[in-house]
Amino acid sequence: MTNEGLWSYREGVYGPDETMSVIGFDVEAVDGKVGLVEEESNMTDDSYVVADVGSWLSGRKVVLPASTVTRIDRHERKMYISRTKQEIQDAPEYNAATYRQSVYRQELGGYYGNFSAAL
Repeated sequence: MTNEGLWSYREGVYGPDETMSVIGFDVEAVDGKVGLVEEESNMTDDSYVVADVGSWLSGRKVVLPASTVTRIDRHERKMYISRTKQEIQDAPEYNAATYRQSVYRQELGGYYGNFSAAL
């Protein structure tokens, strides 16, 4: 996958209610729970979630592009992503002051864009 489409949700991932907030949902990697959704953006071509993975990675947060989300289960309050814990751990470092800036987004896009086979 190129960076094109990286910041957009897959069709149907939200199900019937695309306006539903996922803040507070558990984030489930392919190999287990990694944290909770702390922030979300549903802007066209700029959708992502910020997950607090502090219980697993000692106070750390990560930005997950929308395309990494494979399914949202509103009844169980879970968001499933197509990444392993190791892939999330190895992602570019989150910085509260810069995570919305284009330089960081390009770095993050380069990292997650390398996983095209998994998407």
